[in-house]
Amino acid sequence: MFELDDRIVLLTGGGGARVGTGAGIARTLAAQGAYVVVNDKNADAAEATVASIAAAGGQAEVDVFDVRNEEEVLAHVGRIEERLGRIDVLVNSAGGGSQAQFRDMPSGQWARIVDLNLHGVVHCTRAVIDGMCDRGWGRVVTIASSAAFQGSTLGLTPYAAGKAGAVGFTRQLAMEVGPFGVTANCIAPGLVRGVEPDEADRQRVQQGRTSAIERVGRPEDVGALVVYLASEEASWMTGQTLHLNGGAYTT
Repeated sequence: MFELDDRIVLLTGGGGARVGTGAGIARTLAAQGAYVVVNDKNADAAEATVASIAAAGGQAEVDVFDVRNEEEVLAHVGRIEERLGRIDVLVNSAGGGSQAQFRDMPSGQWARIVDLNLHGVVHCTRAVIDGMCDRGWGRVVTIASSAAFQGSTLGLTPYAAGKAGAVGFTRQLAMEVGPFGVTANCIAPGLVRGVEPDEADRQRVQQGRTSAIERVGRPEDVGALVVYLASEEASWMTGQTLHLNGGAYTT
């Protein structure tokens, strides 16, 4: 079950062999037999992920582009499809932000963060969705965040807004493309670290603990759920946001 042999995956934001949710997802997908096109705007980071996949016996390649640039996305996706024949699975993992209070943040900084976390998802999805519908099979998996559902004092306002927009976009997209054999889902992880968590991470988990499992998440935890959503077995799962946070309460 959950085998991805012969599936071609485009994963955005996959740079970094040791750290990062995207890199962990890429490794997990490749371990299940997928051929993974690892995108990142940082070529060295993407190369590191691909090298770690190759060292484990998997198949992957690098494709460098900025998901915020729609023309660039369309051009690169077109070349990938010409070279490999198709894209079966899109994993929208590119994202991020900065911690600053909304009142202290310039509008340009706000716009760049929303652009990455929302419009990057829209651009990449637009580039692959027609081919998926035409072929009658496809999977779109977007990495959202618990920040879209839970408030905090960490200064995540534009990040949360972008992720919440991606959740709403995915819900509506699922209704449009479901009749064509294409599913669209989100994963909303809690705190995830690619390296051993530091003391600040541990304190955040412990303070007013609301999760059942007393540890931060690992990239491979997210990767395992992506594998399911990308599989044939998940054909009846669409339009959902799955909360992956060790049992923390989420509204």
